[in-house]
Amino acid sequence: MAGETGLFLYGLVPADVEATPDADGVGEPPGEVTVVRHGDLGALVSEVPLDTPLGRSADLRAYQELLDGTAVVAPVLPVRFGTVVTGPDAVLDLLRPHHDRFAAALAELEGTVQYVVQGRFEEPALLRAILDENPAAARLAEQVRGRTEAASREPRIRLGELISQAVELRREAENRRLLDTTAEYVVSTQLRPPNHEMDAAHVALLVDSNKEDALVDVLEEYAQDRRGLLRMRLLGPLAPYDFVDAHQLAG
Repeated sequence: MAGETGLFLYGLVPADVEATPDADGVGEPPGEVTVVRHGDLGALVSEVPLDTPLGRSADLRAYQELLDGTAVVAPVLPVRFGTVVTGPDAVLDLLRPHHDRFAAALAELEGTVQYVVQGRFEEPALLRAILDENPAAARLAEQVRGRTEAASREPRIRLGELISQAVELRREAENRRLLDTTAEYVVSTQLRPPNHEMDAAHVALLVDSNKEDALVDVLEEYAQDRRGLLRMRLLGPLAPYDFVDAHQLAG
């Protein structure tokens, strides 16, 4: 397949969306981003060599930057990263039979963007709070203090279990608190699984674009209120990765 090319598929957009001249696609050198259209739909694509593996951090960054930049100005349905088809006819084979469903999904996303809120517990403060509130855990902590791991194996295991349970309960409470705080500004929400044992909250928010500034202000206040216990991070605006049925848009 040396020398053969295909089309990398980024996402679906309304047919009137144009690719900006300075948009960079994946690959080295970056491919030119164009739009394949059918009816009310367009597909953002760029040409890629079929014999070149894609998956560098630069490729993922180009994919995300294109979709996130598009989401600021128009609704977009992200397609799973790495989806490559043989050419424009293959893109049309995707668009034609699903035209009305994709168009309806884009209409629902009109005027929205995604934000992701991450909160991570400050471990020393969290452990102090758990020991203060849980006498059993405090007793176990006293038993293992100053002893070798081998000599205190059983109480260490039990202490770890109690701390893990306490963290899980606090994580559930923190996610509920965060969702309650942001409910006024969002269209939909998705809880993300923790990716670290000290994760306190990990939530994707589909936000009304007219309420973005208010949401950011509320989250800044939230972070200030939780300062010392949590470290907060806000990502966005992003394409609605968490609010698209990814398997239906995969190649």
